[in-house]
Amino acid sequence: MSQRPITSTTDGRLNLEQQRKRAKELLTRLKAHDAHATLSQAQWQIAKQLGFSSWPKLKAHVDALDFAARHPNFQASDEARTTHWRCGSDIAHTLQLAGFQGQFRMLTDPLCMGPVRDLPAEEFRTLRSAFISQTFAMDLTTVAQRVDNEYQHLHALADDAPSVLWCEADAYDQLFLIRALAGLDRAPRHLELIQVDRIPGVERFIGIGQLAPDVLAWLWPQRRRINDDAVQLAKQAWSAYCNPSPLRLAQLAHTYHPALPLLAPALLRQLQELPGAQDGLSLTERLALTCLADTGPMAFGQVFAELMAKREPLPFLGDMMFHALLRPLIDGKQPLLTESETQLEWPRRVLVLTPLGRQVLSGQAYWPEHASHARWVGGTCIRPGEPHWAIDQALRPVWRTS
Repeated sequence: MSQRPITSTTDGRLNLEQQRKRAKELLTRLKAHDAHATLSQAQWQIAKQLGFSSWPKLKAHVDALDFAARHPNFQASDEARTTHWRCGSDIAHTLQLAGFQGQFRMLTDPLCMGPVRDLPAEEFRTLRSAFISQTFAMDLTTVAQRVDNEYQHLHALADDAPSVLWCEADAYDQLFLIRALAGLDRAPRHLELIQVDRIPGVERFIGIGQLAPDVLAWLWPQRRRINDDAVQLAKQAWSAYCNPSPLRLAQLAHTYHPALPLLAPALLRQLQELPGAQDGLSLTERLALTCLADTGPMAFGQVFAELMAKREPLPFLGDMMFHALLRPLIDGKQPLLTESETQLEWPRRVLVLTPLGRQVLSGQAYWPEHASHARWVGGTCIRPGEPHWAIDQALRPVWRTS
């Protein structure tokens, strides 16, 4: 029997009366096929489609959200000296709306892109500033000041003042997390972590930034103290990510880590930004080309929206990041994509696969043999025409010489 899909929210809010109404509507349809169907059965199906194992658990979740909304200052532990840390500004205003009192800090360096090498602090910041400035066409002096400022503030994590890291499950956030923790000698007494990979009732969870203020308040009691095991794991993961060889990173990506349980899937997704052994495409590139092969010419912004809404298994890119990652496929001497109407802003330009793009996508050509740009995944560099690391179908690194 086909059922009308249960519409989920996008910001995490759930209305219990609306779900009760849907359960009654579903019961009517169930009874058309089974006269003995009960309201409890319909409620269970509604709860299951929203991500709960039972109707009582759905109700308990809604009650918890309602309580958080009615009591925005529900915990005195969030005080003026608490610092909330994030890898972007997306929840800064929402935290204020939810009643949080502490200050907000962020590290906006997109560590999932560009060279990330094991260098002394000043050299590392110079490297990252140059990459960000060039990639996003931003003033180098302005970028360098911001990068220096944000990384200097990270030292405050070692203090005894309360700090909370807000992270989701994707590579952008998890790399921010291990970078923040890797700079510590030990776990501070008052450093806590809120991390989440799904929100009940949200069908396509992209990130914390999409959540309503009361849902952030609901997440607050779920924070956990960072322990020394998490710090040591972060040090290992950060060192592996900065290494020119991805072998150690792959070992960590294929292992579950209780100290940071969302880390391995994010590292595994990031490994897939290495060239695929068959076509030389990163997973992001392959998803974009596949989308165009399936639908035909499409606006740049629509391709990004399609990936985030449906195709990307663990969304981690912002729109400008996606645009930057695809530029080498457009601007190279042997492009895989062409864009038309270049007088328009980039999201409205129409992308079309080139014949070479179709050959690469089908595995008949290997992209790094035609590319004219170097690309990085952490400390691993892929240079055109040179032997390099790739990723096989088992998501294990392989050394490719030709």
